[in-house]
Amino acid sequence: MITLHGIWTDGPAATFRIWGEDAALPRSGPKRRGRRPKKPPVLPHPFAAGHDTLAVALDGPAAGEPGSATILLPAAGQDPFPSPECEPGSVVPEQAGCAPYLVPTVSLHGSAAIAFLAGLPTGAGHGATLRFWAEAARFALGLVARQSFVPGARGWEALLRGEEHDHAARLAASLPPACRFWAAGEEAALPDPEKLVTAFLNHAIHTIVTGALAEQPLLPKPRGRPRKTVPPAEQWVEMLSGRRKELTGTEEVLTRFSRELEDWLSPAAAPLRACFRLDEPEGNGKRWRLSFHLQAVDDPGIVIPAADVWNRRGEACTSLAQRFEDPQDRLLIDLGRASRIYPALQASLASRRPAAVSLSTGEAHAFLSEWAPLLIENGFGVILPTWWKETASRPALRLKVKPAREGGQLGLDALVSFDWTVALGDRVLSSEEFEDLANLKVPLVRMHSRWMSVDGGGIERALTAFRKKFASGTMTAADLLGIAAGADPDMPAVSEVAAEGWLRGFLDGVTIEPVPQPAAFAGTLRPYQQRGLAWLSFLTQNECGACLADDMGLGKTVQVIAYLLAERERGCPAAPTLLVCPMSIVGNWRREFARFAPDLAVAVHHGSGRAAGDAFAGEAAAADVVITTYPLAVRDEESLASVAWGCIVLDEAQNIKNPATKQARAVRAIGAPRRIALTGTPVENRLTELWSIMEFLNPGYLGPFASFQSGFAVPVERYRDPARTARLRELIRPFVLRRMKTDRSIISDLPEKMEMKVICSLSAEQATLYEAVVQEMLERAESAEGIQRRGIVLGGLTRLKQICDHPALFLHDRSAFGERSGKIARLEEMLEEVLDAGERALIFTQFAELGTLLEGYLRERFGTAVLYLHGKTAQKERDAMVQRFQQPGGPHIFILSLKAGGTGLNLTAANHVFHLDRWWNPAVENQATDRAFRIGQTRDVQVRLMIAAGTLEERIDTLIEEKKALADQVIGTGEDWVSSLSTDQLRDLLTLRRDAVED
Repeated sequence: MITLHGIWTDGPAATFRIWGEDAALPRSGPKRRGRRPKKPPVLPHPFAAGHDTLAVALDGPAAGEPGSATILLPAAGQDPFPSPECEPGSVVPEQAGCAPYLVPTVSLHGSAAIAFLAGLPTGAGHGATLRFWAEAARFALGLVARQSFVPGARGWEALLRGEEHDHAARLAASLPPACRFWAAGEEAALPDPEKLVTAFLNHAIHTIVTGALAEQPLLPKPRGRPRKTVPPAEQWVEMLSGRRKELTGTEEVLTRFSRELEDWLSPAAAPLRACFRLDEPEGNGKRWRLSFHLQAVDDPGIVIPAADVWNRRGEACTSLAQRFEDPQDRLLIDLGRASRIYPALQASLASRRPAAVSLSTGEAHAFLSEWAPLLIENGFGVILPTWWKETASRPALRLKVKPAREGGQLGLDALVSFDWTVALGDRVLSSEEFEDLANLKVPLVRMHSRWMSVDGGGIERALTAFRKKFASGTMTAADLLGIAAGADPDMPAVSEVAAEGWLRGFLDGVTIEPVPQPAAFAGTLRPYQQRGLAWLSFLTQNECGACLADDMGLGKTVQVIAYLLAERERGCPAAPTLLVCPMSIVGNWRREFARFAPDLAVAVHHGSGRAAGDAFAGEAAAADVVITTYPLAVRDEESLASVAWGCIVLDEAQNIKNPATKQARAVRAIGAPRRIALTGTPVENRLTELWSIMEFLNPGYLGPFASFQSGFAVPVERYRDPARTARLRELIRPFVLRRMKTDRSIISDLPEKMEMKVICSLSAEQATLYEAVVQEMLERAESAEGIQRRGIVLGGLTRLKQICDHPALFLHDRSAFGERSGKIARLEEMLEEVLDAGERALIFTQFAELGTLLEGYLRERFGTAVLYLHGKTAQKERDAMVQRFQQPGGPHIFILSLKAGGTGLNLTAANHVFHLDRWWNPAVENQATDRAFRIGQTRDVQVRLMIAAGTLEERIDTLIEEKKALADQVIGTGEDWVSSLSTDQLRDLLTLRRDAVED
């Protein structure tokens, strides 16, 4: 196998050379004996590919110009170390020296080199240097496409601002060391990475731009006899068009031109700059005046009119002339530069003393909206009318809405009648006034002695679409919410909605009438729980689905029980309620009903002896509430669908987050006029999960799945589009109630939660196993594709996480458990402190086998009772464990598998929580933590997230923080995203940092 490497050299003769390692050539391996000579001779590289082999690898003998190069490479004695791409598993010692080697190369010049790099396919056969320069070339292409380049002293250069500057800095930080070694002898300094990358970007951009200008000369063809000397300015323009490599002339001429060019190219360094001020027409005039001024860069308050500059009048002008350059020269130079950006200035330059230019209203609007930002971006001063920013808001609709028929249909399909007016700034126009305004077809209008910007054409098109869609004068409540949220791009923006009747509750939650605590409720609701009860009642009474998304531990169960009692006291039809939940919390629901609503008849539909057909229908009819599980929603779909349910409640509603599963489809198919979803994590990984829950609650409200994916999921998740995020938040706001435990206005008597990250070193055994698994996984992933590659990566990740926990978990051996894992050793130290303080701890792991090993080890290590709850724990035994742990004097250590014990349990006896391994989903981890951090907890809860240093766990931890932002913006991914990374990205993610291993 041939591994190709890239060498790029800066300078006037910049070129890109490629050399390669041939894995098939014999090698002796690095020699570690003997001393290297002080000045080693330049030897041929022992396993460098020859020219013929390179030509084949580069697809033909015409791929480039053969040659050779001397490079520095890590070596032991006279033998170079092979690159990791050529010989997987090879390691270069930290103390290794370098030696010069002669390698055959193929040189690519100009556009051929950039085209080769930009089109370099991903995959095997490319070394780190070649991959790096390929990424840099693609970045340069992007800069050209975005017109992020400017003329420079040596040609076209990159214009790096904002994200592009950050991208270039990241490139420089990731520069492989071998990219620098070609340039230095044994005693020469290596080139600076940032300067090297910047030079390459400038070279690539100059090559691309001059290639595009090959048929478009920047200067007219000279007439008459050929000139003996070409002025430096024309030579420079020829360089920009690609027809000249460098400037020629006497040293004096070139020095003076270089100084003038630098001054022209770097206006930010000059003390003065041109400034443009736009003045409104006087009286009834129609012409605007763009006047020229000179402004002090360090004191923008000093602004001198052009007339004073030409006449050298005024104290400020005299002072500036004494302190700095000639103000007249500066104004002329800057006006010349500005005219190339804003062509309307060119006519004024015909005057010997240009002072202003006259503009029409349309031209003035173009200056305000298009040219002024460009001039500011290029370092010029611009003074705009104060009203421009104040009237940046465009005309918007104001709607007055009310139910079309009192006492008629409720819900999102209910008809709404409306009236509309147009708001222009703070002035409300009638439809007739606005028609007249739109017919003017001008972007700037004067109204009541004040100029305003009006997008008349845009709002007219929007109003046309509005009238066409709602020609009947009515719309549905769903349409109203969508328009108010700005979700439909064809509809005009709405600045205000004044609603009457039950519609006010959707648009303004404070209008929801409170609901008294039911008399049959055996407890006391907190104030925020009473508000939750009123909110549930309001939505369901108006036949809309509700998602109660309170934090775990705020009492969603209690609020639903109070709601069901309130509905019964209100005299609702006595149809039963179906409650669907995970099997692990069926017992918890049954106990909570018995505690807070003992009068309700509760039936559990589960187990091998459960009723079916008519027997089930009779059982449901005799109950107030029927509790079943998500798997049975699929298996017993016919039986469940045969009952006329009054309400269906989904607990842990994220179980239907995948809308295409049989489970989600079966739940959506169950009929009920009132629908409630309970979840502490309305968005776990992707926004499609939110769509699935909303499709259950209010079918069709967020549109078809495909349009939601393209209209919201991709813009918000991938591009963090703030406008789409705001629209989605407004769309779901009426139907999602989210309160946080950390909000003191919600609950003030809950103690603090202190989250700490515990970084643990790997043992030597763990490090050896880790590196072996990484290497094996990368080799297998390199040669696999599709679902097979995905399986290899995900399986490898699981093994790596097992190794980070404990070698025995990976090896499945039963040898000594202690002193083999850095995590377990650190866990022991912290548990010892917990036990000494007489406190209790929860330990979560996603690996059931580790829980089994840990239970026996900790029991023997500390001589105390240790509980272990996992997926195979029977319900009766599970309940007994919880009760035993919660009792005074109960066990101090409770190990739980994350899936079995992460939801539905009240374990407030513990005030320490340990997450042994990361689930890579903050929502799931928070759910588990909330077994202890919930109502009833009286002590501060200490949460420790255990992370293996130098491994994928440490790198992934930073990404977890980014996942939290998605849920926060709209109201985290699992491991699947890792399987889509390239092999090189996987290597960067997984490679072990050796300094994190225990000695």
